[in-house]
Amino acid sequence: MFGGLFGLTGLSSGCDRALARSPESQHSPLPFSFNGTPQQSGLVIGTTLPGAQIDASGITTNADSDGRFVMGFDRDAPLQAMITISMGTTIARFGLEVAPRAYKVTSVSGLPSATIDPPAEALARIEADAALKRAAFDSNNQIARGFEEAFRWPLDDVRITSPWGATRMLNGKSQRPHFGIDLGAPRGTPIYAPASGFVVLAEPDMHFEGGMVAIDHGQGLITTYLHQSALAVEVGQRVTPGALIGYVGSKGRATGPHLCWRMRWRGRNLDPSLRVKSA
Repeated sequence: MFGGLFGLTGLSSGCDRALARSPESQHSPLPFSFNGTPQQSGLVIGTTLPGAQIDASGITTNADSDGRFVMGFDRDAPLQAMITISMGTTIARFGLEVAPRAYKVTSVSGLPSATIDPPAEALARIEADAALKRAAFDSNNQIARGFEEAFRWPLDDVRITSPWGATRMLNGKSQRPHFGIDLGAPRGTPIYAPASGFVVLAEPDMHFEGGMVAIDHGQGLITTYLHQSALAVEVGQRVTPGALIGYVGSKGRATGPHLCWRMRWRGRNLDPSLRVKSA
């Protein structure tokens, strides 16, 4: 079932019109429907004509061969978003109402000081890690269709120890929001792929993240798994839902064993738990 409320404007020659409210796109020159709830830190799966060009509030992408595309909304996204769909000279614009979210404030003490104020000798390693992460986040696999699937939790037993998006105090210092959801578990607990995709990063010991795996689920949707004690996959490997990808650990910026689960879409940070069917 398609969900949410959106307005629309249909254009056939680039001329602008006022945004009108409507529950469907039947009066538009281009079709558009979506599955999911537009909300801060969430995403929707849109459907339009195959190959159509999409501008999702400033992020440019293309619908796949089935007409599917992803649109993600950042943590503090505006409460109105615009999608522009183009096919040749035909253009349609649709306005989405984005639901707000509230975020908690959390405090973590006892972290290794080198992960809060890195020493000079660690900077080269940190920059090398950052280059690997940028390459992974830029992945755009044309085969993967995991973005359409209902995700499962990456752990069999789910115990949330820190919510996604919380404003954080680390060792008494204010930091940017935490763009992951922390799942507490004993060291060595198996970690499973929540949906199908291709492994685009598998590093056993990064400075901040420790053992880290990234999976490209298609349409630029990337999930990451941090602080692993050991990895069970390698770059280029195709994974299916429930495939073993690694084991819980406490490497990097961590005080104890847990999994930090994250999601990004073309530079926007999203809450992966919102894709879990039971969430």
